[in-house]
Amino acid sequence: MDHIIAGIDIGSATSKVVILREGGIVASSLIRTGADSADTAHRAMAMALKEIGLGLADLHYIVATGYGRIIVPFAHEIITEIACHAKGTHFVFPHVRTILDMGGQDCKAIRIDERGLHTSFAMNDKCAAGTGRFLEAMARALDLSIQELGPLSLQASESVAVSSMCAVFAKSEVTAMARRGIPQSTILAGLHEAIAERVHGLLKRVGIEPEFAISGGIAKNVGVVRKLEERLGLKAHIAPEPQIMGALGAALFAAERG
Repeated sequence: MDHIIAGIDIGSATSKVVILREGGIVASSLIRTGADSADTAHRAMAMALKEIGLGLADLHYIVATGYGRIIVPFAHEIITEIACHAKGTHFVFPHVRTILDMGGQDCKAIRIDERGLHTSFAMNDKCAAGTGRFLEAMARALDLSIQELGPLSLQASESVAVSSMCAVFAKSEVTAMARRGIPQSTILAGLHEAIAERVHGLLKRVGIEPEFAISGGIAKNVGVVRKLEERLGLKAHIAPEPQIMGALGAALFAAERG
């Protein structure tokens, strides 16, 4: 039988699985993380395995990463998300040296070397600003879906300053702006500018190289990406599915160790 291995990333907002067979991706899945991380792990893995008509027993080695990695009941090994994001991004973009992972509950700036090993990192894990949860709260305040935020912000001819990056205060500020008749696109342009400014500070702590990648769910928000690219003067590398970089890295570690 082929050598089939998997990586699973249990994040705070979403959980991802990547299955590799002979070095290539043959299946993947992405679901919302539920209250029970073990149940979420089983559901995410079952979804990916269903794509290729296999069962858990067919996998030779499984590495878990992410927020809930220690609760994955079927993992053979656990590895930090920093190492896995570095390895996954390096596999897709070998020349990248700076990574910004913008997830559901935290943001990570990672510096890697030519082998894909992380040499330094900085993490915003004490505040939700610039994360998926923060943008979900802003979307609810404006009665929009999370998918509408990026494209709508690009329609703005100007932006308005958002003074607070605390989710609670920013929501009140955004609601007040909307009541004053400020266009949603203008508010969103200001929000995305504020997020770009905050994560720029995180990136500066690790050093920003020209070959730069963004991963995580926020990489799908074209408004945040545009503001960040303008601020950095760089074009970001973004994978076709930027949310699975951690799971891909975990699978690559599984391929080496299994």
